[in-house]
Amino acid sequence: MSIYREFGVRPVINGVGPATRLGGTVMDDEVLAAMASAAKSYVKIDELQDAAGRFIAEITGAESGYVTCGAAAGLALATAACMTGVDPVKINQLPDPRGMKHEVIIHRTHRYDYDHAIRSVGSTLVEIGFPDAIHPYELEQAITPETAAVAYFPTPNRPALPLETVVAIAHGFQVPVIVDAALEVPPVENLRAFIARGADLVVFSGGKAFRGPQASGIVCGRADLIRAIGFHHQDMDVHPETWTYRQMIAEGEVLGPPHHGIGRQMKVGKEEIVGLLVALRRYLARDEAAEQAMWRARVEGIVSGLAGLPGVEAEIVGGFSKAGAVPMAVIRLDEECLGQSAFAVLEQLQEGEPRIFLNEERAWNGVIGVNPMELQDDEVPVVLGRLREVLGGGH
Repeated sequence: MSIYREFGVRPVINGVGPATRLGGTVMDDEVLAAMASAAKSYVKIDELQDAAGRFIAEITGAESGYVTCGAAAGLALATAACMTGVDPVKINQLPDPRGMKHEVIIHRTHRYDYDHAIRSVGSTLVEIGFPDAIHPYELEQAITPETAAVAYFPTPNRPALPLETVVAIAHGFQVPVIVDAALEVPPVENLRAFIARGADLVVFSGGKAFRGPQASGIVCGRADLIRAIGFHHQDMDVHPETWTYRQMIAEGEVLGPPHHGIGRQMKVGKEEIVGLLVALRRYLARDEAAEQAMWRARVEGIVSGLAGLPGVEAEIVGGFSKAGAVPMAVIRLDEECLGQSAFAVLEQLQEGEPRIFLNEERAWNGVIGVNPMELQDDEVPVVLGRLREVLGGGH
């Protein structure tokens, strides 16, 4: 029996993709074994993070890296680092931003749910541009002595200045650029792409395509800002005389160790750090072409099985947000012909047996998506059968 049923919770079939609300992804046995091994002994977390940073730097081309408890935590910590640097007085002060740089510039078209993580550390968002256009001078004029960073969300579906333009302008004012790349892998090339284009800090989710622990993520980028992230995040029940970074005190770089920073509530365990590093290693070694072929075969089964149903049109397209990265089955419903809305269809799938969750990003427009990343091969006919039932096509 499923461990979830032991606690009275029904497991689900995940056709949404590696979504947090459905538990992210299913980790490989090697990742689980690494986490179990890590759980059986102790280690200095700052030393483990430094080792993780070296590995992340190697695979991303960045100066350094850091493991967080998710991409949202990475955004919060990246913002905090840009606001305070390694100054312990400022670190101790957050989320009160008085007396420090606190404005984060963002395209109006880049506003979305997850920028709450940026705001959570006490920053103020400054919007530039309009929904249909943005000009370089708008970014130039928005930068002031209060600007801590520019936040960038690399979606191709919304008008925005090219990242290279943003970097050039921001760096002209010595302002760092933070890229939210949580959902930008696959393709694997994006692990290095944003650093190569000049970004100062780049955030990736660990619990999605990498198949690492759900509560994990990475930040890669400038070594000084990564060090500041560590100061915000790590346990600071320490004394200056024995602090790992006491040499920074001796050299006059910092006054002393900070107290618990704003990242203390975002701590990541040794198990998650090790699990994510092993997952990253596995991700880089996988057969990307075989993975794409497997995903395509799954959605082809869905699309072909829905062919000919009245009021239903299905096809394979790239992902909604990243065209071509993940092939998806996109099902367009003639809601008047079917006598039910896309949301009604989704509700029946979610509450039936087995419970099936599909992508509802465009359900407001009568469109349902099937993402194959988290589906198992034997679940494809189950999803197809339930879809045909609910859409009036029989089993």
